[in-house]
Amino acid sequence: MGTKEVLISHMTTQESTDYKLSILLSLHPDKDEGTLLETLLASDGSVEHALESLKAPPKKKTATTGTSYQSSLSSITRTGKDGAAIKPLTQKGKTVHLYTPEDIEAHTPCSIIYNFLPPEEADALLREILGETPTYRKNKFQLFDRVVSSPHTFCLYVDSWGDAEKQKTEYVYDGEKVKDVRRSLPRMRAASHKVRETVNQEITRRIRSSPTGKKLHHQSPHPWTPNTAFVNCYDGPRESVGYHSDHLTYLGPRPVIGSLSLGVAREFRIRKIVATDDDASDSGDSDAARKRADAKADAQGQLSIHLPHNSLLVMHASMQEEWKHSIAPARTISPHPISGNKRINITYRHYKANLHPRFTPKCGCGVPTVLRCVQRQAGTRGRYMWMCYAGYVPGKEGCKFFEWAVFDEDGDPPWAEEAKEEAEKGSDAGKAHPECKGAGYRQGSEEEKSEALGVVDEGEETGKRPISALLLEQEKQNLDAPSYNSFPIVTFVTQAKLRFRLTVTVVVAAVTAPRSRHTRSCCHTPAANVPPRCRA
Repeated sequence: MGTKEVLISHMTTQESTDYKLSILLSLHPDKDEGTLLETLLASDGSVEHALESLKAPPKKKTATTGTSYQSSLSSITRTGKDGAAIKPLTQKGKTVHLYTPEDIEAHTPCSIIYNFLPPEEADALLREILGETPTYRKNKFQLFDRVVSSPHTFCLYVDSWGDAEKQKTEYVYDGEKVKDVRRSLPRMRAASHKVRETVNQEITRRIRSSPTGKKLHHQSPHPWTPNTAFVNCYDGPRESVGYHSDHLTYLGPRPVIGSLSLGVAREFRIRKIVATDDDASDSGDSDAARKRADAKADAQGQLSIHLPHNSLLVMHASMQEEWKHSIAPARTISPHPISGNKRINITYRHYKANLHPRFTPKCGCGVPTVLRCVQRQAGTRGRYMWMCYAGYVPGKEGCKFFEWAVFDEDGDPPWAEEAKEEAEKGSDAGKAHPECKGAGYRQGSEEEKSEALGVVDEGEETGKRPISALLLEQEKQNLDAPSYNSFPIVTFVTQAKLRFRLTVTVVVAAVTAPRSRHTRSCCHTPAANVPPRCRA
């Protein structure tokens, strides 16, 4: 028996992926790294099984109606003589699989760390959470007079019992308060410290390697400190979550999220958002413009990142504004020795103190509004807005509240200093006065409404699409996505029900000039008084 054979026979499953790849590369120098990594993943990390697969004679290509898989990234990224790619990575109707950290970072706003925790710590954390998953629940919400539920279970965790009580009594999700909020488990808290350190390192490295060497506009310059965690449980291959973006209400613009996967490996699919009116003209046909935008989106395709046990995926700034992500249903899965068919996903997040519900605008229903980013309207894409979300509560109707949100260069709202003073004094000074609710708002004109949402009332003869059609389409696309933990964004959807004609009342954002500390965040002056650098 040769030296390499002896080495392989004594190799344990706890060896790092890089080490295993180096062994495979030394034995198969004719194979590219992507192909070997794919084989290793398909062999559940066993080098011995991977070698057996590589020795098997190649199968002849036959016609098939099933799903086909790429052998490597290089098989679809043709390069020129100078090494520059001359063919788009994504292809119409196809899913491109990214396996290496380099490919993931090059083609997505994400970075990944395999074997993040020591193996024994990852296994212990998985067992700790599995003990609680039987008590997790699915979220139920209302969508056009229809009550639907999330396609997986979840639970919300925070750092202390005091924070848990605040979450139950002060924070609002999907238009209502959450009753089941728990204190983070001991091993979850221990892992959180390591996640914080690694995520901050990844943020710093990504900024330094960017073309400008600077952070993004609205991205926070402060250290990322996770204080909230949503734990998702996907039990079996059919449990999933549809394409969505995470809600920004308590995270603010350009958030960063650390996502730790445990148990069964699943596919994390992402696709970039394409504006529906990129090709629209003032006099063009709205249906033709939609078809052109849809064709562009189809041509873009989707990317798939495989998330094995003990992998940390960092979703960097711009991910939530410009991309949608999902956990795709699988035909089959390879059971994990500890979790069986279950995948556990811990999404560590940083909730901003200055985005506490007592500071943010309240809609006409008296409920704190939800923060969203315009994603599909080219004219207003990238702007943030506060909207009513009460209509998602089963049995309730929402209002038509709308207000442009305003943030500074660092992603802080106009009342940030006031919130900071309150936090330092530990007082309740920041609670909004009832008589201030709605003060200073003015109703927007039809032109402002059209600019804000990129849509018009049905019947107007313009190149823009009727708002009711857009609302229905967006809701259908996100029907399987909404849940507390994922907070899927239905782009700029108002809480008005669809009728044969639908008129939306738009309220234009208004933010104060410098205020005294006693001026409430819900009392605004016209947006024209806002310094240009602060406008969203």
